[in-house]
Amino acid sequence: MNTRINQLKASLKSAGLNGLIVFSSANISYLTGNRSRDAYLLILPKRNIYLTDSRYYEEIKRSLKNFEVIKIEDSFIQTLKQILDKTGVKSIAFEASHLSYAAYQKISKRLSGVRLIPASGLIEGLREIKDRKELALIRKAAKIALEAFDFIEGQLKPGKTELQIAAELERFIKYRGGYAASFEIIVGSGPNSSYPHHQTSSRVIRQNEPVLIDAGVDYKGYKSDLTRVFFLGKMKLLVREVFDIVKEAQAQAIKRIKAGEPLRNIDAAARGYIAEKGLGELFTHTTGHGVGLEVHEAPRISAKETKTIKEGMVLTIEPGIYYPGFFGIRIEDMVVVTKKGAQVISGTIN
Repeated sequence: MNTRINQLKASLKSAGLNGLIVFSSANISYLTGNRSRDAYLLILPKRNIYLTDSRYYEEIKRSLKNFEVIKIEDSFIQTLKQILDKTGVKSIAFEASHLSYAAYQKISKRLSGVRLIPASGLIEGLREIKDRKELALIRKAAKIALEAFDFIEGQLKPGKTELQIAAELERFIKYRGGYAASFEIIVGSGPNSSYPHHQTSSRVIRQNEPVLIDAGVDYKGYKSDLTRVFFLGKMKLLVREVFDIVKEAQAQAIKRIKAGEPLRNIDAAARGYIAEKGLGELFTHTTGHGVGLEVHEAPRISAKETKTIKEGMVLTIEPGIYYPGFFGIRIEDMVVVTKKGAQVISGTIN
């Protein structure tokens, strides 16, 4: 974790910042290597301070060796003020993307005399590139998710509800060593599959219809994110054709992945193929995103993204086609960017 802290401090120094208040749980977990629960970090040139309350203080104090752990006695703002007063800090940056305006007003009022400087992306930028340990945890999260999909395929039967399928998946994930599903599992059957982020419901699954399942696993803080479409009974010709188009669009996008390639080109590869088939208006979301400590993290694979691909990134590739109120098809896999291109770590659908 020292390397990550040193990288952050170098970024702060180059930006002319004296320190940073970290609010994001994912960023705190990244910098400490410990799952964050109701905590804050204060990064100063010569001090790394972890602030938490009495519920977690003793446990954290034993596990964190490179941080000064301070118990929040009254309130976070009061404790922060005491530290800054003692150190003589007159200006400090804060994570603007992770602080509400109401909280900002309260903090700025209590920290009179200290200039608060908004900053964004300082840690998220570091998190885009995964190290060996992170990759191992993400691979494990993907492996458990694949096992969960194999399991649930045998449980999909007409008469069960979407919620029942989601519950069985959640239970399986925990039995396989996952902390939990990495997000609220999406099970969309029949016409519900046409809604990209359908809210899993009590709808009964029927014969001869697609069932779209979007699920992932939280394994020791790191996430996976996969989508599969299963078919009960006979598949209609249009559904088969759309499935094949989405599958090929995903393949086209994965082929373009390599270090140095603009991310928008990956989106263009999938979107362009679907548009060639006359269905461009039915692909309504981005082609993918980064995955790590959060299910959705930088970078985004979209037409507006200006970043380029870097070795060590973990990305989802998830083109989809949705006929509103009829059916939808999305195939989502995870890839690691290597020196040779893209390595799919979540398998593919046959």
